[in-house]
Amino acid sequence: MPRRVLTGKVVSDKNDKTITVLVERRIMHPVYKKFIRRTKRFMAHDEDNRYKVGDLVSIIEARPMSRRKRWQVLDQGEPEPGPQGAAAGETGATGGSAEPAGGTPA
Repeated sequence: MPRRVLTGKVVSDKNDKTITVLVERRIMHPVYKKFIRRTKRFMAHDEDNRYKVGDLVSIIEARPMSRRKRWQVLDQGEPEPGPQGAAAGETGATGGSAEPAGGTPA
């Protein structure tokens, strides 16, 4: 059976090598047919203490690491600065041009 992967927001990073992730899901009410938000907090293992409060992370089921910690942060390469940060840095350095310096190939 595959391991579950959830996505949520980091709400606490006070513990060493542990973050608390708030996962939100939307369910439809059985009678009123209105969507309701349900949230749950998961403790996840963060080996390098890379993620801070407010970061969006994916977590995956793992072996029990402590009494409440059964999830691990899915390695996403580097912490996400977001596409806004990369785009803002590029527009200032290249003057807003998205083409390479050599021009377009013929």
